[in-house]
Amino acid sequence: MRKFRSYPAILTAVLLMALACLFPCRTEAQERKVMNRPYIDTRKWHYGFLFGFHLQDMDIANNGYVYSDGDSPEVWYADVSDYSPGFSVGVLGEWKINDWLSFRLVPTLHFGDKSIIFRDWNSGQETKQLMKSTYLSVPLDLKVSAPRFNNFRPYVMAGFSPMADLTVKEEKEMLVNRFDGMLEVGIGLDLYYPYFKFIPELKFCFGLSDILVRDRSDLVDKTLLKYTDSINSAHNRMIVLTFYFE
Repeated sequence: MRKFRSYPAILTAVLLMALACLFPCRTEAQERKVMNRPYIDTRKWHYGFLFGFHLQDMDIANNGYVYSDGDSPEVWYADVSDYSPGFSVGVLGEWKINDWLSFRLVPTLHFGDKSIIFRDWNSGQETKQLMKSTYLSVPLDLKVSAPRFNNFRPYVMAGFSPMADLTVKEEKEMLVNRFDGMLEVGIGLDLYYPYFKFIPELKFCFGLSDILVRDRSDLVDKTLLKYTDSINSAHNRMIVLTFYFE
């Protein structure tokens, strides 16, 4: 079956955006310079805000379900057809454990959408569903930082994020659960400026639960049930490019 999405190209574009943010630091690392805000990392608590951009995705497992209503049989497959960049905004609270480790609580709202396309293998007929989502997530992350050099400090992070979709629509081809939990992994860079700390971060989020709703008692048009029956499972995915300010 033909893939509808161009996921590798999108991932490459996001990585290039992140590298563009980090590139200026390479020239700074050649020699020692005056350190901006040298004592900011000695504080036990850090606070800030964030904004960023993300891409919503869904990993869909199809099962080859055959639907027939008396005419020629239909074999439906689903996939994410295209992507639209979404917007993220939130606040940051960070608790320092030691010089290298810290816990972060990052309540965030993600506004975005994704398009699900259903295609009949036999006829080529297509049905498209636009899924608009407003995710409320509350990630709890562990941040592991390298030693600071001049005015930058790289780090890696991993964590778990409970998440709720505030805009789930019923009576559509596909219905998903409002609640999910996501595993997060990523990389970032603390950049120290005279009056604030700026932190670009790229992270990848993987849904841990199957969010497909199979009990479609919400449907008035029961012929739409064939789209749900054609799917084995569905898992959320997201790529998030975040800019923190402390």
